[in-house]
Amino acid sequence: MIRDDQTNFLYLADTLPKKYPTFFTRLEKTLLDCGIEYALLPGTKDVWAVDYMPIQIDTDRFVRFRSEPPYLTKYAVHRKTISDTAEICRQLGIAAVPSDIILDGGNVVKWSNQVIMTDRIFQDNPTYERKKLLSTLHELLEVDRIQLIPEQPGDFTGHADGMVRFLDENTVLINDFSREKASFHRAFETAIHNTGLDHIKIPYNVYQNKSNSQANGDYINYLQMEKTIILPTYGLDEDEAVRKQFEGLFPVHKIATVDSYEIANDGGVLNCISWNIERRSNLTKN
Repeated sequence: MIRDDQTNFLYLADTLPKKYPTFFTRLEKTLLDCGIEYALLPGTKDVWAVDYMPIQIDTDRFVRFRSEPPYLTKYAVHRKTISDTAEICRQLGIAAVPSDIILDGGNVVKWSNQVIMTDRIFQDNPTYERKKLLSTLHELLEVDRIQLIPEQPGDFTGHADGMVRFLDENTVLINDFSREKASFHRAFETAIHNTGLDHIKIPYNVYQNKSNSQANGDYINYLQMEKTIILPTYGLDEDEAVRKQFEGLFPVHKIATVDSYEIANDGGVLNCISWNIERRSNLTKN
């Protein structure tokens, strides 16, 4: 599987500059300063590109899961935000293997030989027997291990990318959930312990937000590419501490920041809006 730190090209939804023009201007400047090439995905219906675009297995191989989770299909107002991923891939010249499994890319935290996802995968695919679902995911993603963690209470998406990310094959970065409810905190840390992975805690301060649907104060949801990490900032005291921590954790990466308050107010941050891939030279730039 292609890791985030192996990706060299970024796609963003063409809805992003329309819905968040001020944020997009800041992000575009940051991408330019970091030397990151990017293009806009054509014909998108929302900005959260990582969720509906395929998972990249190898340079020329992608798997396209069904991005039709119940939190989108339940109400008409949300159903109209479901993008036609097959058509987007066709326009990009990507022949992705389709799967009938419902799985958002935001719930696939990747390393070469393993992924982490929340147990929301079972709720979203009730017709699959659990062992069969996991064995099918093993085959499609071509990984040795699928590590499961509990979804965070109050997160309507049930995604893992706002909770945990890989530092390397043996170590993950996790949110410091010590201020969360004790039952969830224990369950989460037990699940991380059971993965056999070492972990490092990252500051987490969402407690000034007015609702659970806001992600301000979640730093784990950063954009990582081949030579660069772009961290979200929120005007919080933790902004500078997290930047310094990441400079120590990723000494060979350039660490940049971008004020992400607007998009975080709507529930997602930088990984959510990004579809970063290891690009073939003949993929279409739109």
